[in-house]
Amino acid sequence: MALARIAAAALALSTAAPAQEGKPVRIRGTIDKVAGSVVTVKTRDGTSATVKLSDDATVAGVVPASLGDVTPGKFIGTATRGQKDGALVALEVLIFPDSMRGFNEGHFPWDLEPESMMTNATVADVVKGAKDRVLTLKYKDGEKKIYVPENAPIVTFTNADRSALTPGARVFIGAAQRQADGTFATKRINVGLKGLAPPM
Repeated sequence: MALARIAAAALALSTAAPAQEGKPVRIRGTIDKVAGSVVTVKTRDGTSATVKLSDDATVAGVVPASLGDVTPGKFIGTATRGQKDGALVALEVLIFPDSMRGFNEGHFPWDLEPESMMTNATVADVVKGAKDRVLTLKYKDGEKKIYVPENAPIVTFTNADRSALTPGARVFIGAAQRQADGTFATKRINVGLKGLAPPM
């Protein structure tokens, strides 16, 4: 059941369209205040977003993992930008729980940075460097090589609840719905635990 809730939370990593009324949007930032089910987030561009959590909203914790945890057979998501020696360069890596294998599989545009991409795929091969890795990722429509530098954040999901939503906590909401009054509504929120900023 707990893994099912994490899987639901990971729908926040959707291929949502850019912000427009009626379309899901992504919100990244730091919680400014919490009032009941309403969370006010200071976004990374300095604006403020008021987000209403549904009564059944899922809270997923984001915690550190290690590069050594990225092994063949794991299903991961990685945001990338640019290339090095023919491989895409990872900005971050999310190791999905086994219950989420196949989630949103593929290679598609992402908005972590300008011109960034997202690849959700299975690790087919790992070439180890002294401090880095080159991954071969396979998904249903193709394959990509990903260079993961030693400073790329590596994270995974864990169970959390609304008590983790406190001022100063950093969050990523990937499927918020803009409301007519300019606020947002969501059923899922990812929160970094122990000061972590969700890197996705």
